[in-house]
Amino acid sequence: MKEFIEFIAKHLVDNPDSVSVEEKNPEEKKIVLALKVSPEDIGKVIGKQGKTAQAMRTLLTAIAAKDGKRAILEILD
Repeated sequence: MKEFIEFIAKHLVDNPDSVSVEEKNPEEKKIVLALKVSPEDIGKVIGKQGKTAQAMRTLLTAIAAKDGKRAILEILD
């Protein structure tokens, strides 16, 4: 899941080297992923009215559901 979000984010931004994804507080049934990009690329990851970020969260939720888990995507400033 971490690699999937990183792949998507790297293809959205102008500076793909600044993209990093960390797993925070891993639990058995819950995964929290923190996405960090450069400040000038934050708008591209969030998208207009947050639609890009919401789409990424939807895809992540679908992938996690296959494993019987719950996933949360946080986009850090």
